[in-house]
Parts: sequence; structure tokens; C-alpha cells
Amino acid sequence: MAFWQRIVASNPGRVLELGCGTGRLSLPLARNGVELTGVDRSRTMLARAVARRRRAKLATRLQLVRADIRALPFESRGFQVVIAPYGIIQSVLTDRDVLAVFVSVARVLAPGGLLGIDVVADLPRWPEYRERVQLRGRQGPHVHLTLIESVVQDPRRRMTRFAQRFVSRRGRRATEHRFEIKFRTPSLRRLTTLLEQAGFRRDMLLGDYSGREWQRGDEAMIILARRV
Repeated sequence: MAFWQRIVASNPGRVLELGCGTGRLSLPLARNGVELTGVDRSRTMLARAVARRRRAKLATRLQLVRADIRALPFESRGFQVVIAPYGIIQSVLTDRDVLAVFVSVARVLAPGGLLGIDVVADLPRWPEYRERVQLRGRQGPHVHLTLIESVVQDPRRRMTRFAQRFVSRRGRRATEHRFEIKFRTPSLRRLTTLLEQAGFRRDMLLGDYSGREWQRGDEAMIILARRV
């Protein structure tokens, strides 16, 4: 949170957040006075963000839009900063689609504007496992929740698949919700090439949120690039 607050504070102007979800980052930035637009494809997550925005009385500072980040529905050169935090680029699963995101971002950024991306760089190195209990907890006094997860790696495609089951148990009655999420981790060389093709110049490469220079093997990879 503090890292992205520093980034937008040092680059004044309108900010666009890709994959804003329920507003975990968008709301604190807006509370700090940032004029921010958050975009996400999930109606459900945006509905929660809208409710949180209403409670925080931030409607004049925070705009929330449902859209595909590969085709952003905003005017050209309208933003000074675009951020793609929390590995959102890793949910874009092909080079062609990543390039489409970068081209779309380049169009809505002012010349010299900043794009910030963070990637969970070590995700392809996570060990595989099956049916591991990752979380146990309660929802109120009577409902017990369990998260059971499997991780499968596809090294050739640099793809990591999480298969998850949420089991909600109340007494002898249990309900189960299943879903699957995939993340792709492009190499630094590939991300740099795609950024250059879209009209960006890489400015900084960081290995953590304190601003330390990136080293191979770091868990995080933070790229700051300027629109040429």
C-alpha cells in the first residue's frame, strides 16, 4: 500500500488502477486525495467496491468502471499514471493479450506517463500439492469454513493453476463451492519486449516494495515504465 501511495504521490495527475476488485487499494489512494479510476471485469467485486465507496463518501474522487483491460473505454492521454498491482498482469494468459493490455494502456496514458506493474516472480517455483487444507475458520458462531487447495504447475507455459474448494459446514450440513484460477508468469525479457512493442521504456526494476533493485530469485518483480 505504502509503495503505491509513494508512486502516485511522486507522479501527480489522474490515476487508473487495473483490476481494482473490491477497492482494497483504490479506496485508500482516493482517501489520500488521489483522483482515481478503478477498472475491473467482475460485477460482484465492483458492487462491493461501490458499496465501500458510498460508505467512505468518495464518489467525487473514485470512479469505478466495469471493462476489459485489453480494451480500456477511456479517452486517449487521459491519465498520468496507470498501476497494475497484485499480479494482475499474471491473470492475462497469452502474450497477445498482454500486448493488447499494454497497447490499450499506452493509448490512455499521457506522453511520459508512468505504468507500474508488479509480478509474483517466484510463482512458477511454488511446489505442487494436492488437497491441502489452507485455511480453517468461522463465519459467525455456527458456521465452520475450510479452504482446500491444489497447485499444479505447467513449466513449459509458465502457468500455475490453483484448484480451490470452500467447504461451509453448519452442524451436519455442508455446502461446497469450487473454482479454479490460473496465473501466467512471463519472463522479465518477455515483459520488457512486450512493453517496448507497446511504446514504453523501462525506467526501474525493483525486487521489493522498499525500492530495492531487483535480483534474480526475488519473490517480487516491480516494473516502472514510461510512455514514450
